[in-house]
Amino acid sequence: MDQPRPFFVRYPVFASTIVLAIIGGVLALTGLEEAARWIISIFALAIAAKESVGMVRSILKGSWGIDVLAVTAIIATVLVGEYWASIIIVLMFTGGEALEDYAESRAKRELTSLLDNTPQIAHREVYSSAGAEKGALFATKDCPVSELAIGDVVVVKPGELIPVDGILLTPEATLDESSLTGESIPVERVKGDAVISGSVNGSAVFRLEVTALAADSQYQRIVELVKEASESKAPFVRLADRYAVPFTIVAYVLAITAWIISGNPSHFAEVLVVATPCPLIIAAPVAFIAGMSRAARHGIIVKNGGTLEKLARIKTVAFDKTGTLTHGQPVLSKVMTAPGIEEDELVRLAAIAEQYSAHTLAHSIVVGAQQRGLTVEPCTDVTETTAAGLTATIDGKKVVVGKYSFIAEQDPSTVRVEITAGELAVYVAIDGKFAGALLLRDELRADAPDTLQWLSALGVRHTLMLTGDGKVTAEHVARELGVTNVRAECLPLDKVRAVEAVTDRPVMMVGDGVNDAPVLAAADVGVAMGARGSTAASESADVVIMIDDLHRVARSIEIGQQTIRIALQSIWIGISLSLILMVLATFGLIPAVVGAGFQEVIDVIAILNALRALGTSRWLVKLHLAPRSLQPQQSSV
Repeated sequence: MDQPRPFFVRYPVFASTIVLAIIGGVLALTGLEEAARWIISIFALAIAAKESVGMVRSILKGSWGIDVLAVTAIIATVLVGEYWASIIIVLMFTGGEALEDYAESRAKRELTSLLDNTPQIAHREVYSSAGAEKGALFATKDCPVSELAIGDVVVVKPGELIPVDGILLTPEATLDESSLTGESIPVERVKGDAVISGSVNGSAVFRLEVTALAADSQYQRIVELVKEASESKAPFVRLADRYAVPFTIVAYVLAITAWIISGNPSHFAEVLVVATPCPLIIAAPVAFIAGMSRAARHGIIVKNGGTLEKLARIKTVAFDKTGTLTHGQPVLSKVMTAPGIEEDELVRLAAIAEQYSAHTLAHSIVVGAQQRGLTVEPCTDVTETTAAGLTATIDGKKVVVGKYSFIAEQDPSTVRVEITAGELAVYVAIDGKFAGALLLRDELRADAPDTLQWLSALGVRHTLMLTGDGKVTAEHVARELGVTNVRAECLPLDKVRAVEAVTDRPVMMVGDGVNDAPVLAAADVGVAMGARGSTAASESADVVIMIDDLHRVARSIEIGQQTIRIALQSIWIGISLSLILMVLATFGLIPAVVGAGFQEVIDVIAILNALRALGTSRWLVKLHLAPRSLQPQQSSV
């Protein structure tokens, strides 16, 4: 792992500015003010020259920004001898850039985690040279996934990621495809079925015939989609840049007017002194950093200031279903019993047996029993039949838990229960007799309805759901939430295309799985439910919700709106007061030294106002936008 670069190496201009300011201060205090003036002035002009190069390049590309105003202000302050004002402008300008870069780079890394999670090693079957066609297996050896060829046979062990796409050679296999398709219920595959890389194997070893090279397999295609989507995002124009150009033009007009009226070129510089762009250079970044800090206190990591601006203007929000609008983990939702069997007893016996199973649904049954206050005790003689179920002796009874077909072998009169969209049934037999079934489903999150209501109150006009689930399951969840726009059976590329087709923008996408990583990168604002989501989703997103609470999605938009409002207030406070001073300076009513002093007062006012974005005062929160259940209780203090 690369070591972080030292501060002076990473931000040489900002660090040099601090050092030169300290040196200048020491020289001035020791009576060498002339030396301090020359050193600081030369340094400031060097920085202005450096920024001018980038400024010209930007202008040639048709982009005018805050650097135009900064360069103008630095040169003007040097020309009128206000070298301390020039070094302050340089410090604020370079410091603002350094702060923005630091915040973004600390919060958002490259997609190294996604690449690290890509399966690297495969267990390939190796045959003897004389018996390859006859199926004479020589050994199973580990090899890099990149060395696998089409037609190779690999072994996938319990809990492992499938390294490449292929065809199942084993009679049955249970796979967790939730991180790829969004389907939370484990899927059963039989011999001859296609399986995709990135799926997680269940509790039994299986064999797989390779049908696609590693570079062409599903997981690797997701990685490439994320890269493409990230690179295709258009650059975002910073808030301050939109005001810098008109403000600079007004400043030039007033400065030239002052020169013409007075006939004294020094009046030109005096006007530009009070037109220093500190409110634009530092007040807006301070508001953004304060807003990002406030979001972090709510468990919301916003990776850059541009994202806060987009959050404030969100018009459409798209959701993944599994793990976002639903819990993403099947829960015990209903118990159906045969005559003479009590519900709690059926659940208790099933949980006692399932505690020894590695099946992905076993944990849900055990948790369901514990939530009912039942004791899950040890048992004996536990035997698991791969991809079918298990048998255990509990309190002297033979308990069998598993699929319908497995239980039907014990009792042909076993009743197949009716299940609805998104449900799965686990059957139970006691002493050879059908005892009932446990129904599991991925339940809707309790905070989902409130979140959609809150989003509407914040001005979000459209919501849609994009999911890899089947149409019936997706529409069932959508009806419960009141979401009318649903896209079901989506692969990662389908989700990207759906988001790209949205016309009412900016569009936010909220998801949590590996399959959501490309669409999170493609959306104007990607939000990853990072508390339980994949690293891939978190890395490709612009916002990461660290607390498993969907309300934070709406909260992030609210914080973005309030941050932009405060940033704009700070900008306009600075511009308005600067315009007043510029008009006074135009008529020679404010000397350069006095003007510089006034400008520092304006800077302080603008920055203090920007700090309100920290949101430490309760009155800053517009509580009427949030559902009552989310509003903090009144304090008696």
